[in-house]
Amino acid sequence: MTIDAEAVKAEATRIGFIAAGIAPLAPSIRGDALDRWLAAGYAGTMRYLHRQARRRKEPALATPGAIMAVVVLDNYAAPTDEQPTAGDAFKIAAYARGMDYHVVTHGRLHQLAEWMKAHGAGLAHTWVDDGPIPERELAERAGLGWIGRNTMLIHPRHGSYTFIGTVFTDLALEVDTPRATDLCGTCTRCIDACPTGAIIDDRVVDATRCLSYQTIENRSEPPAELAPQWDGWAFGCDVCNDVCPWNVKFATPTTVPEFSRRADPDRRNPDVFEQMDEAAFTRRFADTPLARPGLARMRRNVRLATASRRDPDSR
Repeated sequence: MTIDAEAVKAEATRIGFIAAGIAPLAPSIRGDALDRWLAAGYAGTMRYLHRQARRRKEPALATPGAIMAVVVLDNYAAPTDEQPTAGDAFKIAAYARGMDYHVVTHGRLHQLAEWMKAHGAGLAHTWVDDGPIPERELAERAGLGWIGRNTMLIHPRHGSYTFIGTVFTDLALEVDTPRATDLCGTCTRCIDACPTGAIIDDRVVDATRCLSYQTIENRSEPPAELAPQWDGWAFGCDVCNDVCPWNVKFATPTTVPEFSRRADPDRRNPDVFEQMDEAAFTRRFADTPLARPGLARMRRNVRLATASRRDPDSR
């Protein structure tokens, strides 16, 4: 029995994704922009983006035999009681409060992929920010929103606190219609609020100035001129999402329990990472996004974060 697009999207909703759509695996319309971005050095030390460029521009190459992408959104928006408070010595981005989304969202996507295979798909390969996939462009094609000025996908009813997952398949599903226009209008709040001026142009982010890059990807000591702008962020940064009117108006707290804030690390304690060794760090954080920078860089990040901490109400 072969399923149709509506059945696939209904199953995605049943599993718990907040939105789903179908996109064709046509070449990217942003290939030239990607080449210019890479040539300008905005990827910093993320050399894998250079290696993946051809496949990012030709998404069908990522999974031979696939002709469509089922695109889903997983909500990670934090409830009010999990936001940074005046008692915190440092801040961690909302998406890293709990278990690693690569594990959680992949698990839910795997359920969808197995269901698709049981209903006629010969191929159903899952991706969650772990391959050369232009996820935001595919989500845009699937009618799930538009790419905002901060380069985040914005869904008109859910905002931008979402993980994007895809299932590449050989099913000939009916594709969804992209939005005709974006709804950022004349708003520049994300550009104006970025603490390091990383959003250097409309929908162009210099990753080397972004706190997410500096706290997660950069293995070297961050540039001295950025240190005063860290404002307490020890992992990632939520500022451009926090100020977006679409999140202020429409984002609702996640219902995925694995994304809930854990008590560990104690953000009130500026020495929390100094007080553990590598074994303890691995035991406590191996299944979280904090494992990516590792203990040494989390110590560095907290040092810089606490030196630059401002009033949390000003973020």
